[in-house]
Amino acid sequence: MQQTPRRSLALRWGVVALSVFAAALFVASFFMPWWRLWLFAPQYPKGLEVAISLTGVTGDVRELNILNHYIGMKGLEHAAPFERSFAAQGVGLIAVLALVFTLVAGKRWSWLLVVVGAAFPITFMIDGQYWMWKFGHSLDPHAPLRIPTFTPQLFGTGQIGQFMTFARPDPGFWLAVAAVALLLIAAVLRYRVCSKCARADDCGAVCPNGFIGPHAGEAKKG
Repeated sequence: MQQTPRRSLALRWGVVALSVFAAALFVASFFMPWWRLWLFAPQYPKGLEVAISLTGVTGDVRELNILNHYIGMKGLEHAAPFERSFAAQGVGLIAVLALVFTLVAGKRWSWLLVVVGAAFPITFMIDGQYWMWKFGHSLDPHAPLRIPTFTPQLFGTGQIGQFMTFARPDPGFWLAVAAVALLLIAAVLRYRVCSKCARADDCGAVCPNGFIGPHAGEAKKG
């Protein structure tokens, strides 16, 4: 059963609105910290805190770098140089692709909305875990203090020598997760709209009439 033109148009614009909002959340996440880490020890009863964003690390960086020097770990500013350099371009690309797939993709490619969006926070976590492992397993053997190699916890409580650590996601990460959730809703609605479109059977990788074009949903002429 095909949808009425009015309902179809309303759903199509609803999908576009969700995708635009999701793209805006991705852009907003760029300006906020994505992860936060605390370290506690007897000599630091209030703890040391750093916030990790897509472009760098802020907080008690100087104090942590001094501690890192004693155990032979690199300074925090050396982490993920490539990723930090192209973070802005990456966020912009994700936002643009979300909108492009919304407006251009055919029924078969509707789910790329979710794949493109979800790849962003998932890649951030995988990359973050990699750099934590790399730093903890690339200790200078000539450092003043020798400790076993380690991998800091990405989630929850951990232990590094005499330091107890705690890590959790920050607002930037949750904005990206919210954006993915919106894209998932948009993809579900888009699939429903496309399934009831008059051209559903001959819809390929690209929407034949344009998702919100003047002839959206119309049957093939001739």
